[in-house]
Amino acid sequence: MGAPEEGPARHYLLARADFQSLFDALAREGYTTLGPTVRDAAIVYAEIRNVEDLPIGWTDRQGPGTYRIERRKDDALFGYNVGPHSWKGYLYPSRERLWAAHRSPSGFTVEPPEAAPPRYAFLGVRACELQAIAIQDRVFDGPYADPAYRARRASSLRIAVQCGQAGPTCFCASMGTGPRVGPDHDLALTELLGPGSHRFLVQVGSPRGAAIADRLPLRPATEEDLRARDALVDQATSSMGRSLRTDDVHDLLLGNPGLHRWEEVARRCLACTNCTLACPTCFCSTTEEVPDLSGDRVERWRRWDSCFTLAFTQLGKGSVRRSPTSRYRQWLTHKLASWQDQFGSSGCVGCGRCITWCPVGIDLTEEVAALREESSAKTAVSGGER
Repeated sequence: MGAPEEGPARHYLLARADFQSLFDALAREGYTTLGPTVRDAAIVYAEIRNVEDLPIGWTDRQGPGTYRIERRKDDALFGYNVGPHSWKGYLYPSRERLWAAHRSPSGFTVEPPEAAPPRYAFLGVRACELQAIAIQDRVFDGPYADPAYRARRASSLRIAVQCGQAGPTCFCASMGTGPRVGPDHDLALTELLGPGSHRFLVQVGSPRGAAIADRLPLRPATEEDLRARDALVDQATSSMGRSLRTDDVHDLLLGNPGLHRWEEVARRCLACTNCTLACPTCFCSTTEEVPDLSGDRVERWRRWDSCFTLAFTQLGKGSVRRSPTSRYRQWLTHKLASWQDQFGSSGCVGCGRCITWCPVGIDLTEEVAALREESSAKTAVSGGER
């Protein structure tokens, strides 16, 4: 099918009744399909094997510190916003064995990790999540590549889904990361629901995506189908629940470490690390050695950590960032400002997870606006004094 282009000649339709064929095609190609499913009163990512595993007819209601699922009035397969999980957990696992060492009379033998990564097909990747994967690529697959990440990333297939709605905590439009799916995917689906019609617009984004599409009972799309997709994405853009001004955020955060707002937000922050664990781009980690009781075997494991923990900056004489104020300031400033200096982009994709899953409902967009307001007031006062 070749490279994707715009126009109906490069788009196809898959009927809802034939959606199971996608699962069958992925299985025949040797992929383990991961996608959304309902578990523990949330829509989470897990291994799924057929269309009935999807959250059919479910949606979510989110707000600062609030998440609920509820029934829709239709049978949409992807009628929800992002949940607590991100694809980061599969490309960069929360706990991973790096190596093991065995002691014998002749010395130590080092056992490397498993060489062959699983072949994952990610089904239901949103535009903001595609951008999050691209950001982690720059972290883990750049000049100093993490070999395990690179192997998992190279073997994964990304099946994106256009957003037809935005949640109250979404602000991807402000970050330029959505809601329209960009070109960096293997397949892109748009779920089109109408009176007496339930179908999926399919766009091929790579040769591997084309190999899957060739196994599906597709028919050509029409200009009307493309207009329906565009209207759906426009609807998601117009219903965006949050916004974040980004033109000045780099200098705003790096240039104002002493504002009172940092103290105010820190009095609410529990330093629980929820925001960093739910974030699809945060990558802080630590390593630990785990010996067995005999002393003849030891394993080194990497696990997720967070800049919100007191021990994260522990040095010889104690932690560098002892106060919640300093830790929150470090997280927000790195995410939105110094990340740009390191990797050439913001570390935030506007998915809203850090807002939804904060137990006290701290809102990143609200904090940036408050810091800007205080900084402007401070500048006005100092200008008047002169």
